[in-house]
This record gives sequence, C-alpha cells and structure tokens, in this order.
Amino acid sequence: LERFHARQLRVSPHVLGHSKAHVGRVVAELVRAAKAQGLQPGPLALSLRGDFVRIGSAYEQHKVCSPDCFDILVPLRLPPHLEPQPRCADGPGPRGAFVCGLRAKDGWTRRCRPFAEGFCVELQGRSHLSSGLVLRWFQGHLQRCLGAVRYRLQERCRVSLSACPGQPPTLHILPCSDYVCCHISMAVRLIPAIPLGDALYLTALPPEGPLGSLAPEALWGLNASRQEQRLLGWLKEQAPAASCHLKCLQILKGLRDLRRHGLEEPFCSQWGRVLSSYILKTALFSLLLRGPLEAWDEQFLVERLEDLVLFLRECLRKQVLMDFFLGNTSIPEAVALPRFLKEAAPVNLLSAFDGPTLDLVAFQLVSTWIQAPHIIRMYSSPRYLRPVPAP
Repeated sequence: LERFHARQLRVSPHVLGHSKAHVGRVVAELVRAAKAQGLQPGPLALSLRGDFVRIGSAYEQHKVCSPDCFDILVPLRLPPHLEPQPRCADGPGPRGAFVCGLRAKDGWTRRCRPFAEGFCVELQGRSHLSSGLVLRWFQGHLQRCLGAVRYRLQERCRVSLSACPGQPPTLHILPCSDYVCCHISMAVRLIPAIPLGDALYLTALPPEGPLGSLAPEALWGLNASRQEQRLLGWLKEQAPAASCHLKCLQILKGLRDLRRHGLEEPFCSQWGRVLSSYILKTALFSLLLRGPLEAWDEQFLVERLEDLVLFLRECLRKQVLMDFFLGNTSIPEAVALPRFLKEAAPVNLLSAFDGPTLDLVAFQLVSTWIQAPHIIRMYSSPRYLRPVPAP
C-alpha cells in the first residue's frame, strides 16, 4: 500500500504547487476580463463579483495521480435590489436539492420583469432563480471574454473553453514549453455560484435522475466547500503530526479507480457514482470524529484503512450515509457552522440508489480490499493508469 501510494497516487508537491499557481493566474485574468465586460450591467442583469474560490481535492491535499484537474467557484452578483431565498426542494427529486426564490427589497415591480424573464422560472406562481438559465448566461459571458484573455496569455499558455449542456464550462490550459517546469495540460471546471453569505454558495445541479414535478432548471445544490476546508484544517491541528487520514482517503480512491477496470457496464458507472470522492470523504469525516484521533498515526495505516472500508460497507448495507454538514449537530464547536447549515434538513447521500446496487457495491468494496495486492499488481501497468473519466 505504501509503495502504491508513493509511486502511483502521491502528487509531487512541487508540481502541484506550480500547477495551482498557474491555474490561479489564468483564472484571475479571465475573471477580471469577465467582470470588466459587465462593469455596468444595469439593475436587471447578473454580473461577476470579481473573485473566485479554490475548492476540491487539489486544494485539500488529497489529490491523486496527476495535478491536471481543478475546480473553481466563481461567485456571481445579483441585481442590488434582489436577495436569494433558498429552501429545500419539496416532493420527489434529488435529496439535498434546493430551489432559490428571490425577494425584492422594494417588492416585485414592473422593473423586475426583464430579470425574471431572463433568469427565472415559475414555481407555484412565484419566480425562482433558474440554475440552467444562469449556467447558460455564464458560459456565454466567459466565452465572449476569452479573446482578450487569450491575447494577454499567448506567451505563457494556450487557453480554450468548452461546455456540455447542463454542466459548468471547462477552461483548458496548455502551458508553453518555456514557461513552467511542469508541462501539464490542465482542465479547470469553472462553477458559477450564488453567494448566500457565511461562505455558502448555491451551484447548479446536473440534470440527472428522477426530478419529480420540479423543472430540472430550477434545482440548485448547496456548496459547503469552505466549511470542509475549515474542518480539514481543524483535524490537521488535532491529529498526530504524522496522521494518515488523508493518505487513507487517497489509497481508497486509488483502489476504487483500479477496480473499475475489471467491472462491466452498467455497474461500472454505478460503482463510480456510489463511491464518489464526496461520499468517500464524508465517510472519512464521520469515522474521524468517532475518535480518538491519536489512532490515526501513520503506523496504523492498514488498520484505519480497514476501519474505513468496513464503515463504508455498513453504510451501504444499511443504505444510509448522512451528509456531514446538512443538519449535523455533532460537529465540534471549534468548526463554526453557519446557522443555515445547522437548521437544514438532514440528507441521506445514498437515498438515490436502490438496495441491490448498494449491496453489490458493498460486496465488491470488501472484495477489493481483500484482493488489494492482486488488484494493484494487475492494473498498475501503464495501460490502466490513464485517467478514467468521472461519471
């Protein structure tokens, strides 16, 4: 396991640092250009706030394999007279989904109608901010600004923007050969986000799964990445200096990806969705707070990995793994949570999957752990180490 982590999973801090710095500079240029294009958007349009938020495994020290994919939140600004009012989506549909009503400080008037027509959908007779319409506007706005950024950056790198329907746009960065020491083609997912205050954001949900009576374009997800980063920072302070909790997460992600090579569709896609990185991280958080943190010293790596696998197996068998932040009252007081998160309804992350699928994933997970040395040897050739597209 140590050799597997060192040779195939661990990302060089030097390379990752260069990649993050390069991504930060390019995204800053693009956001600055996009904000300049909308400096006078008028009272009835969206605009960029002008900053961006780095999220995901590359910025939480558990990135695996290659520093070539990054996630960036790009906060948007609503017209000054409108405020977001999120609430949990009622009825059948994705668990943890939100709809975002809008409150006009001076009441809804005729001057609000152009914004409502451009960015809202009607739900139960009220205007709600549409994630799909916001996403399409964001993609077009960035695309219009790409020309200026491409010209300014042409000596350093080549940049392009691509987008799939219903998905955030992806910025592709190819550094020039003489600019950085790490010549890696990078993909940066730029995620438009509606700020709610307290470092919480609404982001568009992908239009997948049963949506019930709700329009897919009305649904949002709650992003609490900054709270996750605060919790990881607190755990780093409390755990032993040589703690293995992040290494456990990296190895489990690596084993998940290797095992995928031996699975057939449609179960292969279900395997990746059930054992998504977010679900693995949530399981790790839940297990860590059961304590004691001293037990996560690196000398106990195999024992803690086995604990994590068995904890996940029990969650899959019981078909219950609760979101760590929504409605969780057992988070340490040192990790201050916004009131909105504390009062939110708890969400079961596994509720979208049927029982037979979860049972099969639980069986394969334990089998993968038992056969880990064999799986690592079998699928560690260069043929299998090419990145597998995430579902």
